[in-house]
Amino acid sequence: MLRHKEAMTADDSFLAISDANRRHLLEELRRGPKTVSELAAGLPVSRPAVSQHLKVLLDAGLVSARAEGTRRVYAVSAAGFRKLNIWLDQFWDA
Repeated sequence: MLRHKEAMTADDSFLAISDANRRHLLEELRRGPKTVSELAAGLPVSRPAVSQHLKVLLDAGLVSARAEGTRRVYAVSAAGFRKLNIWLDQFWDA
């Protein structure tokens, strides 16, 4: 079961990116903000499934969402990836 965003750790972020569909979503969002419909067009899964994957990425702090009319627009969260980088950086000096 997912915990609240405030309780997420680097481990949770790694779990979030362990799924190939979520990595694909992140790669698409790296090119720029997109809606669920735009993201679903590139995956062989339903729009509800894409929404569930985005929820995992949101909870891990790796993406952000903003309302634009009746749609939600998703984007990569630099702050979430900074936390991953900080965690990974500790191993370069080991």
